[in-house]
Amino acid sequence: MIILEWLRFIIGGGLLLAGLATFIIELVGVFRFRYVLNRMHAAAIGDTLGIGFALSGLIVMSGLNFTSLKLFLVIVFLWFSSPVSSHLVARLEITTNEDEEKHYQEMNLDTPEEELEAEKKDDSI
Repeated sequence: MIILEWLRFIIGGGLLLAGLATFIIELVGVFRFRYVLNRMHAAAIGDTLGIGFALSGLIVMSGLNFTSLKLFLVIVFLWFSSPVSSHLVARLEITTNEDEEKHYQEMNLDTPEEELEAEKKDDSI
Protein backbone atom coordinates (compact mmCIF):
# COMPACT_ATOMS: atom_id res chain seq x y z
CA MET A 1 0.00 0.00 0.00
CA ILE A 2 2.85 2.36 0.77
CA ILE A 3 4.30 1.71 -2.71
CA LEU A 4 1.02 2.83 -4.29
CA GLU A 5 1.10 6.07 -2.27
CA TRP A 6 4.68 6.77 -3.35
CA LEU A 7 3.82 6.00 -6.97
CA ARG A 8 0.89 8.43 -6.85
CA PHE A 9 3.14 11.05 -5.26
CA ILE A 10 5.86 10.62 -7.91
CA ILE A 11 3.42 10.73 -10.84
CA GLY A 12 1.55 13.71 -9.37
CA GLY A 13 4.80 15.53 -8.65
CA GLY A 14 6.00 14.87 -12.19
CA LEU A 15 2.81 16.32 -13.62
CA LEU A 16 3.11 19.36 -11.34
CA LEU A 17 6.72 19.88 -12.49
CA ALA A 18 5.62 19.57 -16.12
CA GLY A 19 2.99 22.25 -15.46
CA LEU A 20 5.59 24.47 -13.82
CA ALA A 21 7.94 24.03 -16.79
CA THR A 22 5.11 24.93 -19.16
CA PHE A 23 4.34 28.07 -17.15
CA ILE A 24 8.03 29.09 -17.26
CA ILE A 25 8.15 28.61 -21.04
CA GLU A 26 4.94 30.64 -21.31
CA LEU A 27 6.43 33.43 -19.23
CA VAL A 28 9.54 33.58 -21.42
CA GLY A 29 7.36 33.63 -24.55
CA VAL A 30 5.16 36.43 -23.25
CA PHE A 31 8.12 38.66 -22.42
CA ARG A 32 10.23 37.69 -25.43
CA PHE A 33 7.76 38.17 -28.28
CA ARG A 34 7.05 41.68 -29.52
CA TYR A 35 3.76 41.37 -31.37
CA VAL A 36 0.56 40.99 -29.38
CA LEU A 37 -0.70 37.95 -31.30
CA ASN A 38 2.54 36.07 -30.67
CA ARG A 39 2.36 36.94 -26.98
CA MET A 40 -1.25 35.91 -26.82
CA HIS A 41 -0.48 32.57 -28.50
CA ALA A 42 2.27 31.82 -25.98
CA ALA A 43 -0.01 32.74 -23.10
CA ALA A 44 -2.97 30.72 -24.36
CA ILE A 45 -0.97 27.57 -25.05
CA GLY A 46 0.84 27.89 -21.73
CA ASP A 47 -2.36 28.42 -19.80
CA THR A 48 -4.19 25.51 -21.36
CA LEU A 49 -1.33 23.03 -21.19
CA GLY A 50 0.19 24.25 -17.93
CA ILE A 51 -3.08 24.28 -16.03
CA GLY A 52 -3.95 20.88 -17.51
CA PHE A 53 -0.67 19.38 -16.26
CA ALA A 54 -0.81 21.05 -12.86
CA LEU A 55 -4.41 20.16 -12.10
CA SER A 56 -3.91 16.62 -13.42
CA GLY A 57 -1.04 16.28 -10.97
CA LEU A 58 -3.31 17.44 -8.15
CA ILE A 59 -5.99 14.98 -9.24
CA VAL A 60 -3.49 12.11 -9.15
CA MET A 61 -2.21 13.19 -5.73
CA SER A 62 -5.65 13.53 -4.16
CA GLY A 63 -7.02 10.23 -5.50
CA LEU A 64 -10.54 9.54 -6.68
CA ASN A 65 -12.88 11.72 -4.64
CA PHE A 66 -15.19 14.72 -5.01
CA THR A 67 -12.24 17.14 -5.07
CA SER A 68 -10.83 15.32 -8.10
CA LEU A 69 -14.14 15.72 -9.89
CA LYS A 70 -14.12 19.46 -9.20
CA LEU A 71 -10.54 19.78 -10.46
CA PHE A 72 -11.45 17.84 -13.59
CA LEU A 73 -14.39 20.16 -14.23
CA VAL A 74 -12.06 23.16 -13.85
CA ILE A 75 -9.77 21.63 -16.50
CA VAL A 76 -12.69 21.08 -18.87
CA PHE A 77 -14.00 24.62 -18.34
CA LEU A 78 -10.56 26.15 -18.98
CA TRP A 79 -10.00 24.00 -22.07
CA PHE A 80 -13.21 25.37 -23.54
CA SER A 81 -12.94 28.97 -22.41
CA SER A 82 -9.25 29.74 -23.00
CA PRO A 83 -9.20 29.12 -26.78
CA VAL A 84 -12.45 31.04 -27.21
CA SER A 85 -11.19 34.06 -25.29
CA SER A 86 -7.86 33.95 -27.15
CA HIS A 87 -9.69 33.87 -30.46
CA LEU A 88 -11.77 36.89 -29.48
CA VAL A 89 -8.68 38.85 -28.40
CA ALA A 90 -6.94 37.96 -31.68
CA ARG A 91 -9.95 39.01 -33.70
CA LEU A 92 -10.13 42.32 -31.82
CA GLU A 93 -6.42 42.94 -32.47
CA ILE A 94 -6.79 42.24 -36.19
CA THR A 95 -9.80 44.53 -36.60
CA THR A 96 -8.41 47.44 -34.56
CA ASN A 97 -4.74 47.33 -35.59
CA GLU A 98 -3.67 50.38 -37.58
CA ASP A 99 -0.15 49.14 -38.46
CA GLU A 100 -1.13 45.85 -40.01
CA GLU A 101 1.48 46.00 -42.79
CA LYS A 102 4.18 46.13 -40.14
CA HIS A 103 3.21 42.79 -38.60
CA TYR A 104 1.67 40.69 -41.36
CA GLN A 105 0.61 40.78 -44.97
CA GLU A 106 -2.32 39.27 -46.80
CA MET A 107 -1.50 36.76 -49.50
CA ASN A 108 -3.61 36.31 -52.56
CA LEU A 109 -3.59 32.66 -53.55
CA ASP A 110 -3.96 33.58 -57.21
CA THR A 111 -0.60 35.40 -57.17
CA PRO A 112 2.15 33.42 -58.91
CA GLU A 113 5.05 32.21 -56.79
CA GLU A 114 7.55 34.29 -58.78
CA GLU A 115 5.89 37.51 -57.62
CA LEU A 116 6.01 36.35 -54.01
CA GLU A 117 9.72 35.55 -54.33
CA ALA A 118 10.34 39.00 -55.86
CA GLU A 119 8.49 40.67 -52.98
CA LYS A 120 10.57 38.76 -50.44
CA LYS A 121 13.77 39.88 -52.15
CA ASP A 122 12.55 43.49 -52.23
CA ASP A 123 11.68 43.37 -48.51
CA SER A 124 15.09 41.99 -47.53
CA ILE A 125 16.99 44.77 -49.31
